[in-house]
Amino acid sequence: MASSYTSLALGALLLMSCVSWGSAATYTVGDSQGWGFGVNYSTWASDKKFVVGDQLVFNYQTNQHTVAEVSSSNYNSCSTSNPISTNTNGPTTITLATAGSHYYICTIQGHCSDGMKLAVNVAASSPSTPTSPTTPSTPTAPSPSTPTVPAPPSNSSSGAAAGLVPTLSAVAAITGLLATLF
Repeated sequence: MASSYTSLALGALLLMSCVSWGSAATYTVGDSQGWGFGVNYSTWASDKKFVVGDQLVFNYQTNQHTVAEVSSSNYNSCSTSNPISTNTNGPTTITLATAGSHYYICTIQGHCSDGMKLAVNVAASSPSTPTSPTTPSTPTAPSPSTPTVPAPPSNSSSGAAAGLVPTLSAVAAITGLLATLF
């Protein structure tokens, strides 16, 4: 009986790990230093690949800093007028919901000009998925002596097949779990 519970627990862990493959990434802005002075946020962001669905966590103390999303021109001039959004309670978590460039600054006087500003470029899809569809090749007619077998439906995006891996793994995990229980 104990081995059934162990198998059940292992199967549940396997299933959860399969589901997490498709999860978005969470980035702590400034890593252990957080959202504050003394961090070069351009350098921090330079080696990261942000995609829609990822989250930015700004760690700061309420009343010491803020996080505002601003336009490119307001980012460049450290202007706090007309922010897209403003967060004043730390820590702040922002989900990157759209592709393109996003700009964040601290709105407290002098903080942005002292380096508290972050620009990120967000991709529409994960780096493993092609950003533009491929052109399917034109099929050629088989020679008369070759038997014809219907081909599976063409899929122009290799990302779709990659997206099935977690699903198929989850199905295999559930099947194994059920086989163990019964």
